[in-house]
Amino acid sequence: MQLSLPLPHARSAAHPGEPPRGAAGGAAPILRLSGWRRLGLAWLAGALGALAMPPFGWLPALAVSLSLAVWLMDGTVADRPTLRRLLPCLLVGWAWGFGYLTAGLWWLGSAFLVEAEEFAWALPLGVVGLPFALGLFYGAGFAAAGLLWLRGPGRIAAFAFGIAGAEWLRGHLFTGFPWNTLGMALGQNLWLMQAASVVGLYGLTLLAVLVCAAPATLLTGSNPRSRFGPSAAALIVLAALAFYGSSRAGPAPDPVVAGVRLRLVQPNLPQDAKFRPENRDDIVDRYVELTRRDPEPGEPRPTHIIWPESAFPFLIQRDPASLAKVGAGLKPGQLLLTGAARAEEPLPGERLRYYNAIMAIEPGGRIADTYDKVHLVPFGEYLPAPLDWALRAVGLRQFVAIPGGFTPGNRAAQRILTVAGLPPVAATICYEAIFPGAILPAGAADVASEPPGLILNLTNDAWFGDTPGPRQHLAQARLRAVEEGLPLVRDANTGISAVIDAHGRVTASLPLDKERILDADLPSRIVGGTPYAKLGDWPFALMLAACLGGALRARIRSTRQSSIRIRG
Repeated sequence: MQLSLPLPHARSAAHPGEPPRGAAGGAAPILRLSGWRRLGLAWLAGALGALAMPPFGWLPALAVSLSLAVWLMDGTVADRPTLRRLLPCLLVGWAWGFGYLTAGLWWLGSAFLVEAEEFAWALPLGVVGLPFALGLFYGAGFAAAGLLWLRGPGRIAAFAFGIAGAEWLRGHLFTGFPWNTLGMALGQNLWLMQAASVVGLYGLTLLAVLVCAAPATLLTGSNPRSRFGPSAAALIVLAALAFYGSSRAGPAPDPVVAGVRLRLVQPNLPQDAKFRPENRDDIVDRYVELTRRDPEPGEPRPTHIIWPESAFPFLIQRDPASLAKVGAGLKPGQLLLTGAARAEEPLPGERLRYYNAIMAIEPGGRIADTYDKVHLVPFGEYLPAPLDWALRAVGLRQFVAIPGGFTPGNRAAQRILTVAGLPPVAATICYEAIFPGAILPAGAADVASEPPGLILNLTNDAWFGDTPGPRQHLAQARLRAVEEGLPLVRDANTGISAVIDAHGRVTASLPLDKERILDADLPSRIVGGTPYAKLGDWPFALMLAACLGGALRARIRSTRQSSIRIRG
């Protein structure tokens, strides 16, 4: 009688749950871990991986982190039947993600201390609770990979499929939160980030997992080909990305738009003073004084002034005197782009609706055009609808003290601002700039007739002080310029303000926590756009399908070989 047993279900280890002898190599001590020790190491491995994110950018940290994750998965899967792997793999993935997000997002706690008397009690919810919950996305990714898992290089493809898919889901479900997506490990280097012009952030994520998880086979391969092949392939991929990036970016800076001179105003207003109405006159005077400063000798006069998100602690559209003062601060021919809250008269029986907006203001104080923020920050700008009544009942409100919270702008409406003297402006406010593919949503009426010429990002990172937060925010916004082939102009209250060309080069910037002005030219867009701007995440979807196909093929092949050996 012949037996035909699939290898992943066969008991070939010295003890139940252990990997087969000879397959574990130098990783054997990690593979033998179980229970809390396994979850504890997973948490530490995830925390180590956060060192690959801005401002550190240490790519080897992610390689060590993901290699440890692969070995932990090897030990978790071991000889378990396929369906019995799901829960153990989910727990390991959740622990890894919990550690990664805790170490990468701890600075969120700073926002709870701005009004400590009201929000300090909730600090653990942001610093621990959010990573705890978001870690479930990684748990799902590890579980999906576990269904495909087997010994050999094929498990790297399975791992990349699970983690990259989980990162895409994290960026889209429940309003999405793609902060520190793993692709940012490659998205900080000028050469490596250029691939985002084709595959976007999520494509970079899949490549980052493939490259950084490949070294796991060095200690677990059963033959030279399976041991060294994945790492050699990873080095080839990195070299190819660098070659493509160096060719695409080139040594010369992008040309600039004729007749445009920008002035970015970074007032460095403390967050606890910024929203106090009693400071209104001092704040307006401060902005006007910075705006009217003479340029450096020999430099042209600015044509467009830019102020950050929520520049005023009041509704300037309803304050004719302040609006006139702002307009009088502009010199003839200048135009102001500023963040400002605005209110819209309600219909009968409705409350006043507030919007987080960008306004284009002409000399004399006329508001020429407005963009309303579409993608609001949960708990920062509004309370999620299913919970808002209960949260308000216990006295909790969103961080920005607007009655009832902000109302999102119309998603179907255009995101393009029409500003005299500028090409069409793709407007984003605050963390809207971290969402790949959302800079120019489908259906924006103006995009087809005249392509945008820049991305404008107004933000206020004063909530987070001198922490990694503002630096991570800048890095993620910078990658949108590469994806879309558009220059990015970013003005932040406390910094980091910057002008970035369409290839991701920072052409001018201001340091964090400094009151400064920055006069700079506007770089040109890439004519014809980028493949990513046209195709969106379809290239990523094909890459994801290729990883799934590769993992399935390796699993089927391994099962057939095992059956042949058993029959023999």
